[in-house]
Amino acid sequence: MLFAENDPMRKFLIPAAALVALAGGTVVLAQMPSPPGSKDMAKVTGGTYAVDPGHTQIVFAYDHMGFSNNLGVIAEATGSLTLDKANPAASKVSIDVPIANLRTGVAKLDEHLMKPDFFDVTKFAKATFVSTGVKPDGATGAEITGNLTIKGITKPVTLDAEFYGAGVQPMNKKENVGFIATSTIKRSDFGLGYGVPMVGDTVELKIIAAFEK
Repeated sequence: MLFAENDPMRKFLIPAAALVALAGGTVVLAQMPSPPGSKDMAKVTGGTYAVDPGHTQIVFAYDHMGFSNNLGVIAEATGSLTLDKANPAASKVSIDVPIANLRTGVAKLDEHLMKPDFFDVTKFAKATFVSTGVKPDGATGAEITGNLTIKGITKPVTLDAEFYGAGVQPMNKKENVGFIATSTIKRSDFGLGYGVPMVGDTVELKIIAAFEK
């Protein structure tokens, strides 16, 4: 006998062998569904979209005393995007970023960042970015210029944006589109220079932006 009556593998291998036999001796694997979003620009219809707060994040990185490159994230931004497929340069984006949602994973640091030394969140609850121009870069990229306002101070900033994916969200049947953008700013330009140069002035930004039509 191939398996003893008390062999623990018996209850797994015998049913599996039976399934293979029923399939004519061929192992049948279930077809995994494809995700609804893809890098197919044809899935983008254009028009007006709203930020998806649950899937939009602003990740920032900065140097700490030359010892480490530390990260933080701000989630649940709001705003809008207007995509002009016929004339991409006419597209526009406006984003509001709630500073109180900033998290570094270190509670005491988060608390300090809310104080006047840094963001002074009781007076300046949000940061904003409003585009002033869009310059297409290749088939799926764009250079987005705009005004970034933090702590009541507005400075010009350029974002290097790249199309990530688009498609119809299967649960609500709405078109979704996503981008990833990067930029570099100096925190001292926005009244956030506490600790410079021990803590780096340069801040790298990575923006994961999702929009819903």
